[in-house]
Amino acid sequence: MSEIAEIIDTLENRIEKLFSKIATLEQNTQSLKQELKQSVTIIQKQSEEIEVFKTQYESLKIANSLLGSDDNKRDTKLKINSLIREIDYCIAQLSD
Repeated sequence: MSEIAEIIDTLENRIEKLFSKIATLEQNTQSLKQELKQSVTIIQKQSEEIEVFKTQYESLKIANSLLGSDDNKRDTKLKINSLIREIDYCIAQLSD
């Protein structure tokens, strides 16, 4: 009988340790989920900032080439031509 009692005590101790490990793992999981949410939010904000900076960079390139820089002149001419076509299209739409 004492062997059975020892086995039961050992099993109880192991089960308690398992429950303790489960609780610890659940806490770790929750903290990791929170960190993941924060990381996703940061990544989204940074992606938006990158897009804003790209737009600003393109505008600065065009402005720089309009000021007489030889760099990016071709891109500026293409952009101006594109804008002229859009304006012509709008004028044609208004004429009809």
